[in-house]
Amino acid sequence: MFKKILIANRGEIACRVIATAQRMGIATVAVYSDADAGARFVQMADEAVRLGPPPSRESYLLGDKIIEAAKATGAQAIHPGYGFLSENEAFARKVEEQGLVFIGPKHHSIAAMGDKIASKKLADEAKVNTIPGYNDPIDTPEQAVEIAQGIGYPVMIKASAGGGGKGLRVAFNDKEAHEGFSACRNEARNSFGDDRVFIEKFVEQPRHIEIQVLGDAHGNVVYLNERECSIQRRHQKVIEEAPSPFISEATRKAMGEQAVQLAKAVQYQSAGTVEFVVGKDQDFYFLEMNTRLQVEHPVTELITGLDLVEQMILSAYGEPLAFKQDDLKINGWAIESRLYAEDPYRKFL
Repeated sequence: MFKKILIANRGEIACRVIATAQRMGIATVAVYSDADAGARFVQMADEAVRLGPPPSRESYLLGDKIIEAAKATGAQAIHPGYGFLSENEAFARKVEEQGLVFIGPKHHSIAAMGDKIASKKLADEAKVNTIPGYNDPIDTPEQAVEIAQGIGYPVMIKASAGGGGKGLRVAFNDKEAHEGFSACRNEARNSFGDDRVFIEKFVEQPRHIEIQVLGDAHGNVVYLNERECSIQRRHQKVIEEAPSPFISEATRKAMGEQAVQLAKAVQYQSAGTVEFVVGKDQDFYFLEMNTRLQVEHPVTELITGLDLVEQMILSAYGEPLAFKQDDLKINGWAIESRLYAEDPYRKFL
């Protein structure tokens, strides 16, 4: 097993990873910005390395400096937590190239699932249900209207590189499709530096349900049931619940099996989440795959009794999964709520 790992993150998730590592007898290294010098995660770790000033671009996003800190302290592996560099394919690749282990999926899996257009095509090839739509980049508002008419309203206009609700519009008619395309493209360009936009059918009365998967380096993949994240504000999750009170056992099994198919198609190892939109009749369609630990992972841990951070570390070390799909049961119920700070004097931003 690893003797020492570095946590390339801060705050709650850094504390979370450190706690599991300590329970496993693994020494930990924290990295921190000047703003976090006295933070709890820095105090919890066995060692700590300063990265730089408070802005993340001068600290937590400095991949080369993080790798240097790992090498200088003798850490054998890096856990990225969530956010920051956790889904950065180039960082994951460079960690491996420098002789360290990235505690997460391989860089090729991150790259395959990091682009919404490419990932949807891959899901189609893996026989995973996908929303009817036009999956190639669209060039003009007029083309967007023509495609929307062919799919049938309502439709969703989405940025290929989008996330967190940015670069997304719903159109119920030609006028909204024309205007929504231009607005979505501009927002995508400004937010992500990538203005590619595609269109897909809008599922009415949708539920946002995601399947937690775990894979190892030996080709084994299981699903750890679902989390329902339908209660949202501005496309940001507010309540996460496991299991879902909506889907049937048959739907759960079908979604889980498709999530496993997709994970195997990209040779996925580590913890990951396959997100689906589920309609009122429990028809479900692939949305995207998050190639990292989710903020809401504790609700899955509570109903399965598994420590997902421990499973990530074991997988990264090369250990095979110690259980099979039939061994995984649902025990009880768990709910997580996120708190959002909004300013009423700035239109609740």
